[in-house]
Amino acid sequence: MKVSESGYTREELLEIVDTYLAEQSRRWEFIEEKGDGMYVYAENGDRYLDFFAGIAVSSAGNANKKVAKAIADQAANVIHASNYAYTLPMILLAKKVCDTIGMEKIVFQNSGTEANEAMIKMARKYGVDNYGPDRYKIVTAKNSFHGRTYGALSATGQPDSACHKGFAPLLPGFTYAEYNNLEDFKSKCDENTIGIMVEPVQGEGGVYPADPEFLKGLREFCDEKNMLLMFDEVQTGWGRTGDIMAYMTYGVKPDMVSMAKAIGGGMPIGAMCTSTKIAAAFTPGAHGSTYAANPVCCAAALAEIDEILDNKLYENAKEVGAYFMEELKALPCVKEIRGRGLLIGVEFNKPIAFEVKHRAFENKLLITAVRDSIIRIAPPLIVKKEHCDEAVKLLIKSVTEALQEQ
Repeated sequence: MKVSESGYTREELLEIVDTYLAEQSRRWEFIEEKGDGMYVYAENGDRYLDFFAGIAVSSAGNANKKVAKAIADQAANVIHASNYAYTLPMILLAKKVCDTIGMEKIVFQNSGTEANEAMIKMARKYGVDNYGPDRYKIVTAKNSFHGRTYGALSATGQPDSACHKGFAPLLPGFTYAEYNNLEDFKSKCDENTIGIMVEPVQGEGGVYPADPEFLKGLREFCDEKNMLLMFDEVQTGWGRTGDIMAYMTYGVKPDMVSMAKAIGGGMPIGAMCTSTKIAAAFTPGAHGSTYAANPVCCAAALAEIDEILDNKLYENAKEVGAYFMEELKALPCVKEIRGRGLLIGVEFNKPIAFEVKHRAFENKLLITAVRDSIIRIAPPLIVKKEHCDEAVKLLIKSVTEALQEQ
C-alpha cells in the first residue's frame, strides 16, 4: 500500500507514529514505500542509494523479483502450518542450507537473536547431558553483540551499554574475553566451560574482523578441552564477507553456527546448524517455536539463497568490497578502514559518525553508525563499482558537512 492509498497524509501518519509507537530506534522521518535493487524510495518519490541493506539483510537487492514471486506463490497455498506438519519449503531449505555449508542438522528460528538463543540453549544442554550439571558456561567476546533476548543479551559482551542497562540480573554462566586475544579466552575458561561463542567479524562492535590465528587457535583449544566452538554468523553469513559463510574465509569450521538476516531476503527467519551428535541434545520439548520454519519465510529463503549462489554474489562481495575499501581512503578524517567483503567499518579520528549518518541520509545515501567515530557500511551484494563511486562522493560531502557542524 502506498501512502497516497492509505487515506492519511504523510503528516497524519507521523502523528500516528508519535501517538502509538513505543520506539526503540531513532528513525528518520522517512516512510519507505518501494525498493528496487540498490535503491529505496520514499513516499514522495525521493530515491536513496542503499548502502545499509536493511542492516545487512537485502543481499540479493531490495524487493528482489524472484524472492517476491516465491513469497506470493507460497502465500497462495500455505501461509502457516503447525509444528505437527512438514511443508515443502521447510524440507527443501533444510537440505539446501546444510548441503551448502557442510553441516548436518538445522534448527529454524524467526530471527538472529532467536537463532543465537537456540544455539546457547543447545550448547548448555549438550554440556549438561554429556558432562554433568555444572558444564554450562560459555565464554564470549568483549564488544560482541548477539541479540536482545535474555540469553543472547547475556552473551553480549557490552556490560556498560544501553542494551544491558536496566536488565540485571542477566543469565549466569557467561564470561567475556578480549576479542582476538587467544590467551585471554583460554584464561577465562575452566572445567565447567562448554563453549566459546564469537562473531568472525564483530559488526555492532565496530566492524573488527577476527585474526585468522585467533580463530584457528580457538578451534584447536576447543578440540583439546572438549568444548564447542560457536560462531554467530547472523550478520556475516551468506556471502557478506566474500565467502558463503565467513568461517569458510578463515578455513575454520565451528561446531555450531547461527544465521539470519541475509538468509531470508527480508522475511523473518533465522537458523542454527550443527552436527547430528550435538543436535541430539534437543530432545522433544527442549525447544520449540510456533512460527519457526514458516513456509512463506522458507520459500523466500530458498529464492534468496539461489540468487546468492547462482549469481555468485559472495565473489562480487569480495571483489567490489576490496575496491570500495580502497576508494574510501579518500574520505576526510579517516583513522582506519577495516572489514571483510562488503561488511566495512570506517573509523574517523573525530566523533562525527552519527552526524555523518544523518548528513548521508540528507544526501540520499543510507548507512549507519555503530560508535561515535565508526560508520558501518553493508550494501546489497549486487552492488557495482559505479555504485561505490557514487557512495564515496556522497560520503565525502557528508563528512565535510559533519565537520563543519563541529
